[in-house]
Amino acid sequence: MSPLSRRRLLYGAAAIGLLSGCGFDRRQPGIATPQQLHADISVWDAVAAPSGQVSSSVTVTCGHGVDGLPEFPGDAVRPQDLGGRLFLQICGDDPDAVRDAASRLRPDGRLKWREQGFCNSERTNVLGFKDGIVVPKTPHEFDQEVWLPDGSTIAVVRRMKLDMAAFGALPVAEQERVFGRRKHDAVPLSGGEEVDLSAKTPDGEYVIPADAHVRRAHPLMAGAGLMLRRSYNYAEGLLFISYQRELKTFVNTMYRMAAGDALLRYATTTSSAAFRIPPLN
Repeated sequence: MSPLSRRRLLYGAAAIGLLSGCGFDRRQPGIATPQQLHADISVWDAVAAPSGQVSSSVTVTCGHGVDGLPEFPGDAVRPQDLGGRLFLQICGDDPDAVRDAASRLRPDGRLKWREQGFCNSERTNVLGFKDGIVVPKTPHEFDQEVWLPDGSTIAVVRRMKLDMAAFGALPVAEQERVFGRRKHDAVPLSGGEEVDLSAKTPDGEYVIPADAHVRRAHPLMAGAGLMLRRSYNYAEGLLFISYQRELKTFVNTMYRMAAGDALLRYATTTSSAAFRIPPLN
């Protein structure tokens, strides 16, 4: 049985019947799906996607490793935590259902690394700030920035250890300058709903500092397209997950960040890989 045929078996008969009944368009769930509270993220040296019957309350997303993701300045990725042949993302609002699905879906190969991720009720990261810069929101933006014509997409998965103690020791005003957002409500320092990179103080200084995360990672500054960020917290930091049409969208953004993003003083990437998420058969 081919990997993509096996992929169809991940959902169980009830879920497959539901998807077929509503004309599902072959795109894998767990990407445009509203983000669920819990996740099991794993990377394997395996070829075929696992099969098994799991709860219809979870989403299962599977991808195959691709080349082209460089090691960036500041990364501290051991060889055993670099790349991978198979990516498995299991998400759900019920942590027990996620754990059960992870126990049933074990690829035939060697596990490289695994983490259990979570979202808190405020949807903030472990540093206390909401994630997300500028992301696709409309179906048109998803078609332009996330999905390829065949229903596939490219995922970047990076495990980042955050220095919570050092960041937490900063005054809140300085933390906000690192992110470029207010901590209590995630409003950009420029005000309004959207980041205004041109906003200046009466003295002519940019309101959002030159090294603020929202400026360094902004598509206009990075010369890149939009990424759909679907990251999760874990005990030591952040499981960064992004979906985009082209790998260079992430690569261009990351090089821009590596050249001066204040947030990277408190973040060290310890695992890194890229995957093609194929359409369903």
